[in-house]
This record gives sequence, structure tokens and C-alpha cells, in this order.
Amino acid sequence: MENMFCYQCQEAAGNTGCKMRGVCGKNKEVSNNLDGLKYLLRVLAKQASENSDKETDVKKIDVFIMNGLFQCITNSNFDDAAIKSTIEIGKRLLTKASDRDIDFIKDSIKGNPLFTKDIDIRSARETIIYGLMGMAAYHSHAYNLGKFSDSVFTFTRNTLVALEDDSIDLMGYVKIIDQTGKYGVEVMALLDKAHTSTFGNPEISKVSIGVKKNPAILITGHDLHDIRALLDQTKGTGVDVYTHSEMLPAHYYPQLKKYENLVGNYGGAWHQQSTDFESFNGPILFTTNCLVPPSKDARYNDRVYITGNTGMPSWKRIDKNANGEKDYSEIIEKAKTCGPPTEIESGEIVGGFAHHQVIALADTIVAAVKSGAIKKFVVMAGCDGKFKKRGYYTEFAQKLPKDTVILTAGCAKYRYNKLNLGDIGGIPRVLDAGQCNDSYSLAVIVLKLAEVFDCDINELPIVYNIAWYEQKAVIVLLSLLHLGVKKIHVGPTLPAFLSENVANFLKDTFELGTISTVEQDIKKMIG
Repeated sequence: MENMFCYQCQEAAGNTGCKMRGVCGKNKEVSNNLDGLKYLLRVLAKQASENSDKETDVKKIDVFIMNGLFQCITNSNFDDAAIKSTIEIGKRLLTKASDRDIDFIKDSIKGNPLFTKDIDIRSARETIIYGLMGMAAYHSHAYNLGKFSDSVFTFTRNTLVALEDDSIDLMGYVKIIDQTGKYGVEVMALLDKAHTSTFGNPEISKVSIGVKKNPAILITGHDLHDIRALLDQTKGTGVDVYTHSEMLPAHYYPQLKKYENLVGNYGGAWHQQSTDFESFNGPILFTTNCLVPPSKDARYNDRVYITGNTGMPSWKRIDKNANGEKDYSEIIEKAKTCGPPTEIESGEIVGGFAHHQVIALADTIVAAVKSGAIKKFVVMAGCDGKFKKRGYYTEFAQKLPKDTVILTAGCAKYRYNKLNLGDIGGIPRVLDAGQCNDSYSLAVIVLKLAEVFDCDINELPIVYNIAWYEQKAVIVLLSLLHLGVKKIHVGPTLPAFLSENVANFLKDTFELGTISTVEQDIKKMIG
């Protein structure tokens, strides 16, 4: 393509699509090469489906597909050379000479949305692949902890093949959208099991947001396997570790919070990283997506390290060594040459309300509902973003009636998790389940409450006002729709990739809506 076209995130230009440069910061070369990677993944999926009896080769392709889909997530990989290298590695897995001869860079249009001419089929196909990208992210985290699902591998592979099948009509793709939600639930349950079996069940925890006097490393992204390795290697070195953005929930897990060198959380959501990194003073480790390209003169460029599926050409990369481990000694030595973090706030925030902890409090919560002390639960999970309109979520939280409780997960919570919203009979009015990766907890809580009150999930005193930004939020939404949840409000805008007909189908079938003003939405949702 001469330019580019991308509309996979909430900040797509004009809510229609980025055509010259991504609002996220990716240039046309990066965008088009990611499209080339998506095309390669479909070719590999077809090959693997045709040779599913060759278990070893198929498993290699399945793992490559998941990692490739993860790289395609918004704000993950901005390194053009790294993407091309990934494509070359993937081409070595191809067995047909005709497939190996494909120039996936030149043919990148075949992985771009515009290659599908019918606008409704395009919308359905893109909804599915964005769901797969989110699913791949969650599965990759579980895989790093030794957990995987053959059924998720198979579904992902077969669905990529289906995205090139012109015999499938719109309603056929609608069925696949629902199946994507079904496997989304499965993969989030898998990740929950990977986290809790490795690190224990999250506990109610108070997390410092101030600073100490030691030199320190800031870890951001989402991967808990990486933070455990970093904590092990920094233990006894005099270097502290702070979490940033979606790594905050590491403080809730018993097997991570036991580390004395895990001292607090620094800064806010992902899009604030430029100012957070500047004042932190020490080195930063990026484990996964939610990366903002730095300016050329950013003074922290020489102290940011990346790993996993992220890519930024100006930052140093840390990969696994011959033993399959990551050596963070260079980051640790770098930290020793830096001053301690500059304090930007003080106090503490409370979290750790994942499903195991909330269910342990079920009797107290149910009693509060029955007595009328809690009138409504408001699910405000999802993503944060740069747009000023997202100040809506702070105002919405502030203006909610005092007899409502917010259930949250993901970085959307940074819009209100430091507000003093009080409690209801000892129950905090903001119950933070953790990362966007922990959205499964909210589904478990909803299903448990439906069981306790012996009613349909849509009869519960629960409303949904969810902020989205990228593809992990897409798979969470599809999972909720598969579970039958209705009247979800998605904001700040509905996805640009939803055509009018597909959007209307979701509105008519699930009563899906978007936000308006705080006053109108509180009146509509809360009454």
C-alpha cells in the first residue's frame, strides 16, 4: 500500500481510520508490515490445518501464530526491522514452495481490512481477528507460565483460515464472533488458573504510591512471569522494584508481594509513561504492549529496556538466553548508577478484589444488597487512553450515588482509583480485580451473584460502563456477549471497525450502546 489503513483501536483518526500515520505513533511501514505478518499467519494457519496430524510441526506453528497475533496488538511493536525478522522466521515454517515464494511485505494488503470489499463482511472479519489478537495476548501470558490450551490453538488456527473463506456469509461470521467470545472465556479462565496456581489467589492489599531512597527499576506492561524473574534477580542488590500501570496488581499476589524489594507503584496509566519515565530517574523494563513511542530527545531513551512481544528500535532488547531465561543484570547495574525516583504523589491505593477474594466476602456483600445499603454495582473495567473525553469516567465515578460500588479491572481504573470514594459498611466503593488480564474475575463474580440471587445475569443490580482502547478489550467484550450480558455501554466511542449493519445487529441483539453525558448516563443506568 502506498500509505496505510488501520482502525483497530479506539483512537483511530476521526473514528474512521488512520491513513497516513497511526495516532498510536506507528508509521506506514510498521503498519503495512504488521499487515504482512497477519497475512503470513493466515497462510501458516491453513498449512497447519491441512497437516494437523503432524503434531510437532503444528504446535510450533500454533505458538508462532499466537506470538505473531500478540505483536499486532496496538502499541506493542514499533520496530520495523523486528517485524520483518518475525516474518522471515515464520516463512521458515512454511512447507509449500509456492507459499515460501510469497513476498509478505509487498502483499501486505492481503492482511489489511481494505482487502475485503464488502463493508459488512469486512467489519465481521475484523471484529473476529481483533478478538483473536486479544485472545493471543492472554494465551501468551498463560503459556509463559506453562499453561496452554490445544482447543484455543485449534480454534485460532481454524478461524484464521475461515477469515479467507468467501463462501461464509455475514450470519456465518456472526456465529464465529460468538465462538470467539466462547474461547475468550476459556482463555481468560486459563490465564486466571496460570496466575493463581503460580502466585496464589490475590489478596486485599494496600499499595504505596510514594517513593523510597534506594535506586530502582520500574517495570511496566502485563507479564507476571517477567516481574518474578526481575524480583528474584534484584533481591539483595539494594535496588528496589516499582510497578507501573498494568503491573500494579502484582502487589496483590502472595508469591510476589512477599518480596521486600517490591516497594510500590509509580505513576498512572500507560499513556502517561513519558512523564512518569522522566521523573522515575531509573531504568524501565517493558514486558508487553501499551508502549508509547518516545520523542527523539526523550531523556529516558538510554534507560528503557524491552522484552517479550514489544518492539522499539531505540531501546535495548533483552531476550531469553540459551537456558531459556532472561538475564536482567545489565538493568540492575544501570539502576545503581541512577538516582532514586522523584516523588510525584504519596499515600496508598487498595486492590486485590479478584473473584476468590470477593466470593470470600459474599455473605457481607449479599447482606448489603438485601438491606439496600448497596443499590447497584457498576462494572467500569477496560482501558484508559489519551483522549480528553476520557475525563468522563472520572466524573462518572465521582457523581455515582454513594450506594453504588464500582467493579473494575484494567488500566481504566486509573481514572478514579486514587479518589477518596469511601466505603459501604467496610466494603470499598472501588473493588479492583487487577489487570485487564483479570477481567475473568468480574465474569465469575457476576455469575456467582446470579447463582446466589437465583436469577438471570441481566436481572442483577449490575450495569456496565466499559472503556476500551485496544484488542484485549475487544475479546473481553465478545466474552461478555457470549455469556449473554446485555445493555453494555462501550466508550468513549463504539469501534470504528463496526459497520452500520453490524453495529445495529449488536444494538438490537444485545442492546449494546455507548456513552453520552455523565448526568444522562447515570440517570439511564442507575435511575
